[in-house]
Amino acid sequence: MEALLPEPLPAADYSDRKGFDDQFLGLGVPIPALNGAETTLLPYTNFSVLLRGDKRLAAVTALGIDGAKLMLLEDFDASWRLDPRLPDEGQTGAKLYVNNDIDRGHLARRASAVWGDDEAQAVQANEDTYHYTNAAPQAAKFNQSRELWLGLETYLLDNAADNGRRLIVFTGPIFAEDNPSYRGTDIPLRYFKVAAFLVDGELASTGYVVDQTPLIEDLPDVGRRATDDAPPLGPFRTFQVPIRDIATLTGLDLAQLIEVDRMPIARTLQGAPVTSAWREIVNEDCLDLDFDLKG
Repeated sequence: MEALLPEPLPAADYSDRKGFDDQFLGLGVPIPALNGAETTLLPYTNFSVLLRGDKRLAAVTALGIDGAKLMLLEDFDASWRLDPRLPDEGQTGAKLYVNNDIDRGHLARRASAVWGDDEAQAVQANEDTYHYTNAAPQAAKFNQSRELWLGLETYLLDNAADNGRRLIVFTGPIFAEDNPSYRGTDIPLRYFKVAAFLVDGELASTGYVVDQTPLIEDLPDVGRRATDDAPPLGPFRTFQVPIRDIATLTGLDLAQLIEVDRMPIARTLQGAPVTSAWREIVNEDCLDLDFDLKG
């Protein structure tokens, strides 16, 4: 049976949040539905979060980026907060991130969400990205690969999208049975991005995975047993991957974007993910994706 998105969760003080626009590119690109788990749809300013109830983390965030309206907010005071539309126990909050080396990583990237017809919209979008529903536990140690991961949206916006420099980005965790459990939360070791854009008026897409699997020598001998010690997270490794693999690994319905995947090898693959087909992005030189995007 095809998974259907739930109705957006209403709240009086969030009634002006319109969320992700599935007509953002001028044609329908809906939020991917999730098979096999209960979800809650949370609209914010310029983006939406599909929250996965059993994990208390996002299954996917959906963000429309309008490159012509992006704003740089010089001074702002934003702090992480719970979403009042949900019970506190239904979302992962501050307790997960204190006194350890785990970062609250933005899924819908703050710099990409801060745009609007006026500064008020941009400011509200900025503040909305600081909801814990948009956070994910990620390695705190900054390294070049993480910088590349964060810069992918900017690169794609500048080089892949027409239609007034508009881009859609779906981002989320990849949950697996061997994810470590910490303070009652499963810690994903991989995250994905799927970008959708127009090339010569036609829908196109590309997919990426960042891997923070710990180095073998750093792994504690605890397996999936819950522990009070924060799990070690390895250095970021970023890959361009077939979107078909992301759909298989996450359970998300990405059929529309699989059909327009610009990664050449993706058009020949069938069945289970083949990580040997994943293309690692190791430095800025590897961000020359023209052969994939123009295909």
